[in-house]
Amino acid sequence: MSVRLKTLVILKGYPRLSETFIAQELLGLERAGFDLTLISMRKPTDTKRHPIHDEIKARVVYLPEYLHEEPIRVFRALKAGWKEPNFKPLLRRFWADLRRDVSRNRFRRLGQALVLAHEWPDAGEWLHAHFIHTPASVARYASIMTDVPWTCSAHAKDIWTSPDWELTEKLGEARWSVTCTRSGFEHMRELTDRKEQVHLSYHGLDLARFGHFAAARPSRDGSDRSDPVQILSVGRAVPKKGYDILLHALALLPARLHWRFVHIGGGDELVRLKPLAVKLGIADRIIWKGALAQAEVLEYYRSADIFALACRVAADGDRDGLPNVLVEASSQNLVCVSTDISGIPELLTGGENGFVVPPENPRLLALALEHAIREPDLRYRLGKAAEKRVREHFDHNSSIHQLTRLFESEWQQP
Repeated sequence: MSVRLKTLVILKGYPRLSETFIAQELLGLERAGFDLTLISMRKPTDTKRHPIHDEIKARVVYLPEYLHEEPIRVFRALKAGWKEPNFKPLLRRFWADLRRDVSRNRFRRLGQALVLAHEWPDAGEWLHAHFIHTPASVARYASIMTDVPWTCSAHAKDIWTSPDWELTEKLGEARWSVTCTRSGFEHMRELTDRKEQVHLSYHGLDLARFGHFAAARPSRDGSDRSDPVQILSVGRAVPKKGYDILLHALALLPARLHWRFVHIGGGDELVRLKPLAVKLGIADRIIWKGALAQAEVLEYYRSADIFALACRVAADGDRDGLPNVLVEASSQNLVCVSTDISGIPELLTGGENGFVVPPENPRLLALALEHAIREPDLRYRLGKAAEKRVREHFDHNSSIHQLTRLFESEWQQP
């Protein structure tokens, strides 16, 4: 077997129901022979776990989420770090960052990095951060203290809400970085002279978990009140998911069309969305399921007629990359209605394998939904085409092979 260095993987939180793409990657790397320890910057808040989390064998170490909650642990790390020769270079880097971003968050990342460097779990030989914003900050600071190299997987929000100066510096210091959409890939390459060290790597899907769904879907067309078309969405209720836009679009559908909407996921916006549904007069057609485990979600993909996700760029710049739920739904030949932002057009092409409309446009979204509701044969054709694209181009094994090659290119150097 090729060289496998003990790798500490820094995560914002673990486990998280909304980050199955990360769990899938961790499991894939373990199966490829990687020896991982997971370093989580916060404790889990989800009350449920996906089965995949129980398959991952890596030990999980939790850093102090808030420094004041574990003062003795932080003090010991600071006291030990103060004596180290790399403490002054770390302090210089920290002050340079702080001058450009005066925030409590900077102090938290410094404290977490010092704790990590002081405790240094399982004799780690490599650092890898998932997300280029706060986890990469901890990796970067810990790398300065320990002289252990670091790499990074960037995703969506972390790219678009980080200032360009910070991305440029991190891309200049990480041995390499990967990201999961072409839009993010091109943006990152624009910000660094080390363009060859930025790589595009789609997460893909574990197709063994999302096997082909062979059963025939009902030919519902919205004409039967007793058998309405089933519209499904899976995602956290946060601004970038555009659920307010989706609710307005549903409210614009002709009154004679019969449909039911099911939402799966938690999120702070639910307290605003549920009253909005009442105000729009569609609350009686909506079922809010809350967060569910992956196996339960799969059954909903298979019983639905349409999958809808109205992604947008939020006011703070936050946006999706390529939402994994669109790949999951497509793998079950479930036709998707979504928007043309970020990496979504890398999966869906309107009229070929789905319905794609501009963001922030309830009217056009409603027209796409109406079209999908009325034409079950078109739904079938587009859904089959979407599944074909997923199974040919979004197999997660390709991503694992690519990551393996990237790590080995570093570890096998003389």
